[in-house]
Amino acid sequence: MVKPSQDAPDNRNIPQPIRKDGKGATDLGPRNVMRDLQNPNLLVPPATDSGTVPNLRFSFSDTHMRLEYGGWSREVTKRELPIATTLAGVNMRLTPGGVRELHWHTQAEWAFMILGTARITAVDQYGRSFIHDVTAGDLWYFPPGIPHSIQGLDDGCEFLLVFDDGGFSENDTFTISDWFARTPKEVLSANFGVEVAQFASIPSKQKYIFQGEIPGPIPSQKTSDSSTLPPLSLTHRLLAQTPLRTPGGTVRIVDSTNFPISTRIAAALVEVEPGALREMHWHPNNDEWQYYLTGKARMTVFAADGTARTFDYQAGDVGYVPFGFGHYIQNTGSETLWFLEMFQSSTFADISLNQWMALTPPELVKENLDVGEELIQHLRTNKEPVVKNNYSTQYRNGF
Repeated sequence: MVKPSQDAPDNRNIPQPIRKDGKGATDLGPRNVMRDLQNPNLLVPPATDSGTVPNLRFSFSDTHMRLEYGGWSREVTKRELPIATTLAGVNMRLTPGGVRELHWHTQAEWAFMILGTARITAVDQYGRSFIHDVTAGDLWYFPPGIPHSIQGLDDGCEFLLVFDDGGFSENDTFTISDWFARTPKEVLSANFGVEVAQFASIPSKQKYIFQGEIPGPIPSQKTSDSSTLPPLSLTHRLLAQTPLRTPGGTVRIVDSTNFPISTRIAAALVEVEPGALREMHWHPNNDEWQYYLTGKARMTVFAADGTARTFDYQAGDVGYVPFGFGHYIQNTGSETLWFLEMFQSSTFADISLNQWMALTPPELVKENLDVGEELIQHLRTNKEPVVKNNYSTQYRNGF
C-alpha cells in the first residue's frame, strides 16, 4: 500500500464527490486533491448541470513556459483550449531592459498591462512612428502586419496579449533577427548598401526575447524623421476610464467607439465584489474569451437543449463562452474578483436576461415561467451588469 504524503491535506478537508441529497460516493482511488479543491463544481456539479458541454477553462499555470534571457512567455491557444477558436492569449514578462524583439504578425494584437511599465514602438505603412510608455491598467493595439516592439522599463513588466485568431502562436511571429539569419549576406549587403562585413556578427537565429539596456527618455530615442504620428493612438488608459458603477461592482468597456484603432477586439474590465455576480446574460456578436486577474469565481454556461455545465476559476485562468451561450460569473471568494472579457469584434454587446424580461409583456413572462407578480415587480428595465442580491445565501458547494 502506498503511504500518504506528509504534505497531503487533512482527511477532514478532502472534498468528496457526494451531493447533499446523497448522490455520489467517496473517491478511493489515486486523485489530485489540490485540483479537486480548486474545482469544487467539477467534483460536485450543481444538480442543474446536465448534458455534454466541452471544457471551458484552462490555466496559464498548465502551459509551457518559454524562458529567455530578458523574460518569459506562455500561451493559451486552441491547442490548449480547443473550443477557443476566435481568440488566443499570451502571458509575458520582461525584465528591466528586457526586449520582445522587433517583429510583426498577421493577427491584430490587443494588450493589457498587468504590472510594471514598458515602452512600445511601432511604424506603420506610411512611415508614421509611435513610441509610448505604458503602465499598469493601460492597453495597446497593433493592427495586423504593423511592426512593433515591447521593452521593460525600470521595474520590468508583465502583460496579457490577445490575438484575433484562436490558432495564433507567439512562437510563429515574423522577427527581424530571424529574417536576417535566413537571408544571404550578399543580399543584405545589396539591400542596405554596405559591405558584407557589416553582417558578420548578426544572430544565427531569432532572438525573440533578449536582455537589453533600459532605454532613456522618449525624446532621446526618437529618430530624426519620427515626428509624424499615426492618426489614431495605439494606446488607451483603461483604468483611468470612468467606470459604470453598480451596487455589486464596476465595468469598464473598451472598443472601437472609445479606442478607435481597436477594430478587431472589444473588451470589458469587470470588478465583482464579494457576494455579487456578473448578471445572467449572453453576447449577440461573438464568442467570449476571459482572463481572470484576481479572486475566485464560478460560471455556469447554458448551452440550450437541456445542457449546462459549471466551472470554477481563479487568478491566471482563461475562460471561454461560445457565441450566444447564456452565463453568469459569480464571485465565490472573500476578495474582489477582477476579470477581462474579450471578443473578436469592433464593438462590445451583451443582452441582459433581466432587462429582456422587464421589457417583455409581463403576462407573457408569467405564462412562460409560471412565476408570480413579485418577480415581475423586481425586474429592471435598465441594464445592471454586476448585481448584488440581498436575498442570496453565501456561496456553498454541494447542491
